[in-house]
Amino acid sequence: MIRTSTTFASPVVQAKGWISGVSFPADRPLIDVSQAAPVDLPPEGLRRAIAEAALHDPGAHLYGPVLGMPELRNEVASQFSALYGGEIASDQVCITSGCNHAFCAAMMSLTGEGDEVILPTPWYFNHKMWLDMTGVKAVALPTGSGLLPDPDLAKALVTERTRAIVLVTPNNPGGVEYPVELIAAFRDIAREAGISLVIDETYRDFHSASGAPHDLFADPDWDDTVIQLYSFSKAYRLTGHRVGAMVASSTRLKQVEKFIDTVTICPNQLAQRAALWGMQNLGQWLAGERDEILDRRAAIVEGFPALADQGWKLLGAGAYFAYLEHPFQRPSVQLAQDMVQAVGVLALPGAMFMPDDDPGGDRTLRIAFANVDRAGIGQLYERLSGLRPALSALVPNRVSS
Repeated sequence: MIRTSTTFASPVVQAKGWISGVSFPADRPLIDVSQAAPVDLPPEGLRRAIAEAALHDPGAHLYGPVLGMPELRNEVASQFSALYGGEIASDQVCITSGCNHAFCAAMMSLTGEGDEVILPTPWYFNHKMWLDMTGVKAVALPTGSGLLPDPDLAKALVTERTRAIVLVTPNNPGGVEYPVELIAAFRDIAREAGISLVIDETYRDFHSASGAPHDLFADPDWDDTVIQLYSFSKAYRLTGHRVGAMVASSTRLKQVEKFIDTVTICPNQLAQRAALWGMQNLGQWLAGERDEILDRRAAIVEGFPALADQGWKLLGAGAYFAYLEHPFQRPSVQLAQDMVQAVGVLALPGAMFMPDDDPGGDRTLRIAFANVDRAGIGQLYERLSGLRPALSALVPNRVSS
């Protein structure tokens, strides 16, 4: 079987197709909460640093070390060691072409065809897509009403073919932040089973808690079990530059190096210089970005009672996301498409984050609010509050509205 045919089309690509050719009136433009990516430009200082590198740094246009610029690897090791209160060496850091690339590289170093990886559901769809295409079975770990995975249930799912457990915190798509004790429990399960704990912290910089979000790196033996994934794209608005990182044992990175050398040869040189400049100069700016995201999260929570009165439920909120249970009978994929025409809102259906046989996906929607400010969230809630009559007007004969 052709490998790409083993998985589904990208949900973001599918959703963008729903608005193709659709016109939205000037007084009610589309509210797009489908994709978790900043659309504002990087700060001017960072853009100038990129331009200076492009103009005057010959190395910005050449192949570089496969595992990334030594200066950037050193900076990540230093800052992450300080943040987490542990010891991370520069040879335990590699730079990747975005956090998705880091995940793929980690999985290539961990799994073979027919192996298994445990993913809490709702899962991040690109994780599932990569496992599908590489012949690795994604084992669904259902989460409860609080969207927190159960370590005991995960332990029961481990088999002789299990190679890793993956956690995403703050979570995509659920928005929830996993408690320190929960993360440690998963580390212990993985260590006992002789498998890896892969922790994707793409949205770490927007965590509501100050300081370290976990204590994994405080363990001097962390690298026998833990693989951390990180994204500079979200921190410094570098999504188009594709730059991320992986923190793992130096032994594992020797295997990862083979994958990176084959796929991209090296990380993007301008992107690495941008990430390094950001780490060294944008700490205060990033703190302001975090404050803004936390204010938007607060707006999500504060305004939700208006929707709760109509039967909606807020299952999770944090970082860039809110995860909602809707009160309608129609499946979430149909609802998400109808919302475009009915109220001018583009969101992703929960079914795109769940196994096909899990009915919970039909009842949920993901709202990515990173590009919608407090006023915009108010407008979003106003439109969702009017969704039921708008759906009735859109398809008056449909009884499942």
